[in-house]
Amino acid sequence: MNPFKASFRIQFLLGFLACAGLLAYAFYLQLYQHLEPCPLCIFQRVAFAALGLVFLLGALHGPKKPSGRRGYGVLALLASLAGIAVAGNHVRLQHLPPDQVPACGPGLNYMLDAMPITGVIKKVMTGSGECANVDWTFLGLSMPAWSLVCFVVLALWAAYAAFRGR
Repeated sequence: MNPFKASFRIQFLLGFLACAGLLAYAFYLQLYQHLEPCPLCIFQRVAFAALGLVFLLGALHGPKKPSGRRGYGVLALLASLAGIAVAGNHVRLQHLPPDQVPACGPGLNYMLDAMPITGVIKKVMTGSGECANVDWTFLGLSMPAWSLVCFVVLALWAAYAAFRGR
């Protein structure tokens, strides 16, 4: 079966499975390899979960009308763009010279308890020292760089599935 010629429902199901697999691997690394996620990593997980949820809902619904498919496509693209923004910022932090890396900040749980959500988002997106650490690489790319690649690929996949002519 050629996934590029599959139905919208199958294509969105494959997108969901990709997101679920990425999240499963992240949790495996955290729980079994003891790689603790930084706040930006957690935000990327939220973006993958949101994207996976859109893919799952689109697959379950399987809209027949092009407008329905496009609606799911727009939602998937918004979730992907949020993930691209977070992962891109994370990659930027990892490539800063050591003297420009921000100081380590409080943990995400503390920030959620002590600050309003808008303050937490602003603080996390400015980054902190632990977000600049590279603890894992594959083929020369860090985990945030791979997340960025995956968000771009999943955005292209969602756009293809939702906006291609049937």
